[in-house]
Amino acid sequence: MVLPAPAPDRAALVTGASSGIGTEIARELACRGQNLVLVARSEDRLRDVAAELSAAGVRAEALPADLEDAAARAALPGRVADLGLTVEVLVNNAGFSTLGPVAAADPERELRMIELDVAAVVDLTTRLLPGMVQRGRGAILNVASTAAFQPLPGQAGYAAAKAFVLSYTQALVGEVRGSGVTVTALCPGPVRTGFEAVAGFAEGAAEKALPKLLWVDARSVARAAVDGLDRGRMVVIPGAANRVGAALSHLTPRTLLLPVLAKGHPGLK
Repeated sequence: MVLPAPAPDRAALVTGASSGIGTEIARELACRGQNLVLVARSEDRLRDVAAELSAAGVRAEALPADLEDAAARAALPGRVADLGLTVEVLVNNAGFSTLGPVAAADPERELRMIELDVAAVVDLTTRLLPGMVQRGRGAILNVASTAAFQPLPGQAGYAAAKAFVLSYTQALVGEVRGSGVTVTALCPGPVRTGFEAVAGFAEGAAEKALPKLLWVDARSVARAAVDGLDRGRMVVIPGAANRVGAALSHLTPRTLLLPVLAKGHPGLK
């Protein structure tokens, strides 16, 4: 097992912790005795999650922040230090997707997505990884997606962002080998969380487009993620069907795959 041992002055920082996979990962870490620093824009929901976890017996602090804002990201390590805590586990979970063809996209929203899905991951990792390496312990979980394994017409920017997160994480694994720090990419398939509504999917559209066997509930995804992180796995893909699908998507020639993906994507209908 490689997760740092819990201690009163140590914590796991989880971004996007106010809902969905982020909340479930926070709960899973709390079950393993980890103190939590919870980060998201939704202050009321974040404080509700912190209260729930504190009642379960761990210290849970809510730090509302807009991670699309570089200044807010830069301030986070100092805000955590002011709480008397050291980040031993970093979970880069915050993110969202846009939907539809690039030719009809809102440039501002596309760049906001890249700022959160890519820049925030790099920013927080770069700020917190050096301390982990210096201490000789630590763990980073970067949330990517099975969309990382192939281009995705209809969500072009999102799939490319998650491909970046996957590649970045795998490179970090090579860099920190032997340092006592572990880095893992979580690549979930479809999960019912509210993510689809934020992206702009019509109600039920994602369920109709994707086979039922690909869907995994958020709690199972979180358990697989933390188990994989604790075992030092480089990539975690929850669900057997998603693992098969990711392998096939990665290996299928793009000339064959892209027309199929474009034809079936709700964002291009």
